[in-house]
Amino acid sequence: MSGRRISGFLLTVLAAVLLFIAAVHFRSPARDERPTIIPPPDNPAMLDLSGFTLSWSDEFDGESLDPLKWAGFRCDGDRAVIRQGVWWHTDFATVEEGCLHISTTYHGDDYKGGKPGWYSCGICTNGLFEQTFGYFEIRCILPKGEGLWSAFWLSPEDFSHTVGNGGLDGAELDVMESPNYRYKLSNDVNVVTSNIHIDGYDKEERSICVATPFIPATDPYEEFTTYGIEWNQDEYIFFVNGVESGRSSFGRTSRVPEYLLLTVEVGGSRGVAGASWAGRALVRDSEPTDFVVDYVRVYQYNPPSVNE
Repeated sequence: MSGRRISGFLLTVLAAVLLFIAAVHFRSPARDERPTIIPPPDNPAMLDLSGFTLSWSDEFDGESLDPLKWAGFRCDGDRAVIRQGVWWHTDFATVEEGCLHISTTYHGDDYKGGKPGWYSCGICTNGLFEQTFGYFEIRCILPKGEGLWSAFWLSPEDFSHTVGNGGLDGAELDVMESPNYRYKLSNDVNVVTSNIHIDGYDKEERSICVATPFIPATDPYEEFTTYGIEWNQDEYIFFVNGVESGRSSFGRTSRVPEYLLLTVEVGGSRGVAGASWAGRALVRDSEPTDFVVDYVRVYQYNPPSVNE
């Protein structure tokens, strides 16, 4: 075989291998797949707030989002901004009948600087409220829709630069994320995920999934369910409906104040929906429901824990 033929053969084989790797790595999750379930603790703790005092809350009793409590997360005034496969604007966070609604809506025309596509929102308490240690809880109904996910999470200021000290100088604490609606459709499995990220968002980042709890007592897409985290000096303890779902001291616990976030994200990039860990790309004929939040409450230890 000539050198030219050998080179051509090797290039053909290499191309085939790369295509195979791409197909495996970037494939859209199949509808009949099930999430990897982390078993719950053998003897789960029950939530006990007798040692806590309420330090902050929003019951969403007003007529609109309270600007003294919430701001747009990574938003740009009245201009829509890209967040993966969605455009974010605070117009899509409204208060109705005692609940916060974060909607996910398709706009066929440009909207406030954004291009045609999906629109939703992320809000946070950055610059308005933050706390170190305590118990943090949300009562909510998850949005129905494959290709998107809601989340309640905590973050320190400028987490991307908290590198090299594990979780001590801050951790992203995902109390609840809901990328698993497709399992509800295929197997009637109700499950969320709780995660910890440390050392920023670049190559040094490390993360762990602490819990993927089933929701046996309620249908979280139809009924209000509570999700919470107790964050103390030794570990993080995650709860669903007042029952421990998992705990971890991964990276050692954060020692810095962290703010709250409520977000709805869509898989994809550059404002165009695409396949992601939440399943196939969100499509217009499966218009999702709202992320509905009854309350967010934060408790501090009584007396507050301030010793390192």
